[in-house]
Amino acid sequence: MQRVGIGYDVHQLVEGRKLVLGCVEIPHTKGLDGHSDADALSHAITDAVLGALGESDIGHFFPNTDPRWKGAPSHVFLAEAGRQVVARGGRIVNVDATLMAERPKIAPHIASMKERVGAALGIPAKRVGIKATTNETLGFIGRQEGIAAMAVASIELPEEA
Repeated sequence: MQRVGIGYDVHQLVEGRKLVLGCVEIPHTKGLDGHSDADALSHAITDAVLGALGESDIGHFFPNTDPRWKGAPSHVFLAEAGRQVVARGGRIVNVDATLMAERPKIAPHIASMKERVGAALGIPAKRVGIKATTNETLGFIGRQEGIAAMAVASIELPEEA
């Protein structure tokens, strides 16, 4: 059975935090605010995989009220989503994601992001699509107040899963 899920995440940019996107630390003057490393890209992909399984979102598995996840690297979340697929006898066919950020430039980091996201999910990087776009200076993204990401994941499961 072929299943598809979507995910979305957004975090505010703040001073004093590292910027992590797609499990890659990116040089920038601000980072994303959140309980974990606030990697909006990895969170959106995690939600897409969990959604394809018909599961709850990332907050169900990794609540921001749990101190265990304070500052946690998001590759942990991706790996758990991948583990959930395998535990049901399935496989991740592919994921595709888009980052929405006015700055910094994302393109130089995409190959590393694909490698790290793929490794965390247990799939080859060639089955991970990552794109980036600006918001053409419109809204909170255009004003560089935050970064958002959306993702879709396709998985195959046995009929009974």
